[in-house]
Amino acid sequence: MIQEIKTVDDVKTFFNELHDEGLNFHPDDLFEQYIHRETNQPFYTDEQAIERNRLLAQAFEVCEREDVDIYELCIEIFMRDFYKLFPPEM
Repeated sequence: MIQEIKTVDDVKTFFNELHDEGLNFHPDDLFEQYIHRETNQPFYTDEQAIERNRLLAQAFEVCEREDVDIYELCIEIFMRDFYKLFPPEM
C-alpha cells in the first residue's frame, strides 16, 4: 500500500490498490464501513481502516489543490472493468 499521497498520480495509485483489493470503493465512505458480502465481517481491521482513511484525506487534499475531480478519478478506475464488458455506445 502506498504510504503517502502527494500527487494526482499517487491518488491514482491508491485507488488502483483499493481496486486490486476487491473493494467496491466510493470516496465519501469511511473504510470502517466496508463489509465483506460473503462473511458479513469488516473488510479491514481497525488499523487498516485508519491508515486508508488517512490516505483518502490526503487524496482529497491533493485533488483539491490540483483542481482535479476525485470522483472522476474514482469512476475512471473502478468502472474500467465494467466498461470492458459493456463499452459505451458512441
